[in-house]
Amino acid sequence: MDIKAMDLPPRKVAYLRYTGPFGPAIGSFWRDVFNPWRAAHGLMARTTYGVAQDDPSTTPPERCRYDACVEVDEGYAAEAPAATAVLPGGRYAVAAYRGDASGIGAAWGAFYSQALPASGYETIPGPCFERYPADYSEDAATGVFQCELCIPIK
Repeated sequence: MDIKAMDLPPRKVAYLRYTGPFGPAIGSFWRDVFNPWRAAHGLMARTTYGVAQDDPSTTPPERCRYDACVEVDEGYAAEAPAATAVLPGGRYAVAAYRGDASGIGAAWGAFYSQALPASGYETIPGPCFERYPADYSEDAATGVFQCELCIPIK
């Protein structure tokens, strides 16, 4: 896994929260809840983020929180059930991911346990997230997509 250090600016996002076990249900949440919400609010063709708020290795599955986010303009005011937040800017270790939803958990595991320690980068507290480009697409036949895995570093 190749890792690069990148300086990312802060981004205002609107998000919808999923609570429950990580895994295939998050893909269903994006497809059935978040993407229709984005379309209804004119927020398609913008960079999106997936932010795990909890570590599934230490949090009971039914209490794990995950925010599906989309970049919004500074003055954007979200209406419930959406909320807004700012993803902090700073230096991040970034690894490219290409695969389907069933492999992203293992990719995160390899990033944290193998690639990041081997890189020499030191993590700092802050949100880790998946970043999806504004022109994101998923292969309808295979479910394969691309995103970047981002971890805050010194």
